[in-house]
Amino acid sequence: MPFMSFRHSELQAAIVDLDGTMIDTLGDFEVALNRTLADLDLPHVTRALVGRMVGKGSEHLIRSVLAHQLALPEVKGLANVCDVRSVDALYEPAWLRYQHHYLTINGEFAVVYPGVIEGLQQLRDAGLRLACLTNKPLSFAKPLLHAKGLEGFFAHVFGGDSFERKKPDPLPLFKTCEALGTLPAHTLMVGDSSNDAQAARAAGCPVVLVRYGYNHGESVDGVDADAHVDVLTEIQQALAGVA
Repeated sequence: MPFMSFRHSELQAAIVDLDGTMIDTLGDFEVALNRTLADLDLPHVTRALVGRMVGKGSEHLIRSVLAHQLALPEVKGLANVCDVRSVDALYEPAWLRYQHHYLTINGEFAVVYPGVIEGLQQLRDAGLRLACLTNKPLSFAKPLLHAKGLEGFFAHVFGGDSFERKKPDPLPLFKTCEALGTLPAHTLMVGDSSNDAQAARAAGCPVVLVRYGYNHGESVDGVDADAHVDVLTEIQQALAGVA
């Protein structure tokens, strides 16, 4: 049967987020960040802290982590460190080290969420063309999808550096719809955070959010979306329930 949207118009495609939606990548983030911080003689971060900071791209993640670590009492107390170090001063060397470490372990500490492969197959069986749109750099995203056996589901893969702006700006969704050859109203956004929902609403795409993702450490149930699901295999049923 055709896959129908909540407005009774046929959905023709789906745009799917990566981190926190298809793959739990906190393990990769934690390891790459802590190896980077070690190179800079800064304290390690916890997995929980990383989970609150991911979602707006690697550049934002690194700046947020640096700001947090430089503000720690044990670091602020080191005058020789604080006087000569700032987020702006450390960002470039941190970014270079982070790229090195992340590409070295990309996917090694990440796992595909339960129901993702089955959910993607259901969307494709329903006749939808699929694209992956993430704020993760494209050079990180493509190898990760390949390593986890997911790349074959997607006609297109776009990263946070593929366009001039990232989610929650709607531009990446507009550009992805253009690549898919579909209108936003006929293109479902599937994500895990307010970034995905805000971008979808601004672009005019229907949106479904998964509850198990990151969303900056907050519950996603309070975020405006057409449906919230526990696994990707619930999407079709959830949208039918609001049709």
